[in-house]
Amino acid sequence: MGFIIHKEGIVTIIITLVFLALLMGMSVLLNFPFYLKLFNLLLSIVLLAVVIFFFRVPNREVNRDENAILSPADGAIVEIVEEFETEYFNAKKIRISIFMSPLNVHINSYPIDGKVVYVQYHPGKHLVASLPKASKDNEHTTVVQKHSNAEEVLFRQIAGILARRIVCYAKESEFVEQGSEMGIIKFGSRVDIFLPVSAKINVEMGDKVKSKITHLAYF
Repeated sequence: MGFIIHKEGIVTIIITLVFLALLMGMSVLLNFPFYLKLFNLLLSIVLLAVVIFFFRVPNREVNRDENAILSPADGAIVEIVEEFETEYFNAKKIRISIFMSPLNVHINSYPIDGKVVYVQYHPGKHLVASLPKASKDNEHTTVVQKHSNAEEVLFRQIAGILARRIVCYAKESEFVEQGSEMGIIKFGSRVDIFLPVSAKINVEMGDKVKSKITHLAYF
């Protein structure tokens, strides 16, 4: 399976290349011992590979199903709970939390076909994203989609301890297709999705899920 580099990663990759070039140049100008030059070269190759790998966009076909709610992110299921959602619904919902490690693909996608009815950015802290309180305390962006069956799904991009930039392309009143790109979070993060209590959950704690592919639940 091939991949391309996400547009949000181009500047980061260029900055990394400049930094690594300066590091190697310093090694030569200061006449570092051969083993240090070799170490810097290997370190540069590894760092560049990690940055490129982070911003990869895998070639995936959307596992479409109009009755399914697709995972909006790659990662591991860390929570499945019923709770009272207060930002938009003011009602009890099922929350599924997906923790994205730095090794996961960090592109986020829309879980259903539907109209975007709500988009809101919230500045906040940068706690470890796997903590339950990170959902509300951390920097995050909330998006709500309305399905053709009138059900609404809320999902939240949450910044982590390393993530310092949330990119969200969602715009209110726009109709978007299931599996299309919604945004990206840089360097470690989490996505929460709030579903109707009537939804049939299709995943369990600890499951590994993939954006565009895994059916989290069904209406």
